Amino acid sequence: MPIRRVGLSSGCSGADSNEGARLAVSLVWSWFVLCFLAAGSYSSRRWRITDEGAPTRVTTHEVWSKADIHIHSNHSDGLASIPEIMEYVQHHTDLKVIAITDHNTLEGAHFARSLAELYDFEVVVGEEVSSKQGHILGLFLEEYVRPGMSAADTVRAIEEQGGIAVIAHPFSAKGVFGPNGRNLFAAAATDWAFHAFEVYNSLPFLVWANSMAAKTLAGGRGVAATGGSDAHVLEAVGQGYTVFRGTTAEDLRASVLNLETRAEGARHGFSLAWRYALSFMSIRRMQALNAERCKAK
Repeated sequence: MPIRRVGLSSGCSGADSNEGARLAVSLVWSWFVLCFLAAGSYSSRRWRITDEGAPTRVTTHEVWSKADIHIHSNHSDGLASIPEIMEYVQHHTDLKVIAITDHNTLEGAHFARSLAELYDFEVVVGEEVSSKQGHILGLFLEEYVRPGMSAADTVRAIEEQGGIAVIAHPFSAKGVFGPNGRNLFAAAATDWAFHAFEVYNSLPFLVWANSMAAKTLAGGRGVAATGGSDAHVLEAVGQGYTVFRGTTAEDLRASVLNLETRAEGARHGFSLAWRYALSFMSIRRMQALNAERCKAK
């Protein structure tokens, strides 16, 4: 009686193998067809044909952009000039909006705004105001906000000209709450009525303060979360940023007021810390040259 051999590797006869190959080809072909149909469906959602037959773009997804809203120039204690910052943002970042926020002056910010039409991003006029309690960012300013007032009066002065008040590096040594002031947040958010809270600041020595800010703002609290580089050297620009809905400065304002923003930072590792270490004495000299502007409180 003949013995039928059974393959142990696959258990398939030649006919079965051919059938399996045909099935595999059929599945692959079906996959390509589905991908093609899906692509066509997506394309039809993005484009529309007008009566004249010309394609018109139809937006089907929300656009989110990046803004670095905390940048210093050599008009206070930053090392880079305004033209250098503008060129760097244009060619080395994907920022759509920046804010120049020099200490207690609008000179650099106004200069940057005067150059903005030459670039593909927008400029917000800002100031890092030294209040009695600590530093507060004023954005969308037209007039200088004088330093030395209480935090509440500083926020009020920013709001009176239609600006946005942001508590900068809130738990740093120069923040309004200080390293141990987390329990002060709730009352301040109500009494001072500021708009936003800097949750991420890219200065290398503010890791702990950033963590405190993130924990404090966890769950909302009715205050927008923002991020910024606090750049004092050119390479730091864009290392911390605010993600907002839209692409323009006015979109940024709306996102802050609607509590839609989030804070993010680039991965810079040891390089940024080393750059600041090398620049420490130069930054100190700029602070000395602009002592009246850069005073903490």
